[in-house]
Amino acid sequence: MAGRRSGSPVVALVLLLVVLTGCGGRPAADPAAADVQRLLDRRAAAVLDHDERAYARTGTGAGFARLRAVPLADWSYRVTGLHRTGDTATADAELRYRLAGYDRAPVTAGRALRLSRDADGKWSVDADRPAKKSAQQLWDQGPVQAVRGAHSLVLGVGQSGRSLRDYAGLADRAVPAVSQAWGTDWGRSVVVLVPKSLEGMAGLLGSPASSYRGIAAVTTGETGARAPADRVIVNPDAFALLGGLGEQVVVTHETTHVATRRHTTAATPLWLSEGYADWVGYRATGRTPREAAPELSRAVTQGRIPAGLPDDEDFGFTGDASRLARAYESGWTACRLISDRWGETRLGEFYRAVGEHQKRAGAVEEAMREVLGTTPEEFTGLWQEYLREQLG
Repeated sequence: MAGRRSGSPVVALVLLLVVLTGCGGRPAADPAAADVQRLLDRRAAAVLDHDERAYARTGTGAGFARLRAVPLADWSYRVTGLHRTGDTATADAELRYRLAGYDRAPVTAGRALRLSRDADGKWSVDADRPAKKSAQQLWDQGPVQAVRGAHSLVLGVGQSGRSLRDYAGLADRAVPAVSQAWGTDWGRSVVVLVPKSLEGMAGLLGSPASSYRGIAAVTTGETGARAPADRVIVNPDAFALLGGLGEQVVVTHETTHVATRRHTTAATPLWLSEGYADWVGYRATGRTPREAAPELSRAVTQGRIPAGLPDDEDFGFTGDASRLARAYESGWTACRLISDRWGETRLGEFYRAVGEHQKRAGAVEEAMREVLGTTPEEFTGLWQEYLREQLG
């Protein structure tokens, strides 16, 4: 009987904890988070409806005009965290958006929204910026202009309409050239982003500008079959130094990355992905190996034949332009060798076969054996002899 009396304080303590923490022992949710989510839902709907007044009723209207030209199919926020200080707050959110006619699935971006609450308890957005360690979106840099081509969408900030039309022309020529080499099992369209400067490009990539100085363009996007969207991002400072042929080679190269993305996996070495993109870029230009590979040609004529194909680290934007050039040129000559010796069709089959593996180990070896009937050691010897013939 004494045991029953000793249980009473325990029951009382449990009841007290339930009162303090809410049902189930969980802290009561801050209703402000739900209020902010509903606010951002209304803001997103205003963006999609092109309703400037509705957008302004959710807070600052500063970003609305910047988005006006962007063809959006989806735009939504998901609040992932809310940090309150009285009547002000910062919301962590995931922005998901999709470009109409181009993106198969939404692009995601981390955002930090600054909010305030008025005397009636109504929240409004004061600022919407990239989250810490997240890259900028093009509209963060200014009003976006859009030019649609036959196979392309070019979005730019701080560029003339004529300049954006020129980029669209390059992309429209690149898409069929890539399809002719690779095939048509891809979206056959490309989105090109043209910021105002190198610094703008770096902002879109979330990296220091020094990492991309001298790099004319890059392609972003996840590898594998579920890649939602690719963007060709231009460095207008470096691009302006190219001639007409160089511009076309660069855009065709980057468009090749868009086409091959679904078959580019962790198993694909950079010498193959970059070399194949260069092979497509130069394929119909008539450029000789010495013209297309000047740095590697210089090394070969000096008797410095590479001991092997470049490692992924050789493609890093480290500031050593000659080393980077030799890496790209080595990949290009290796793919050109496959095309010359085994044929263009077999080159594409080799690329796909490597990408079918989930891991790097053994991927190239197996694909060389099954598609080319050779080994990496034999291929390296053939490639070295090919360099002597073509560049020596």
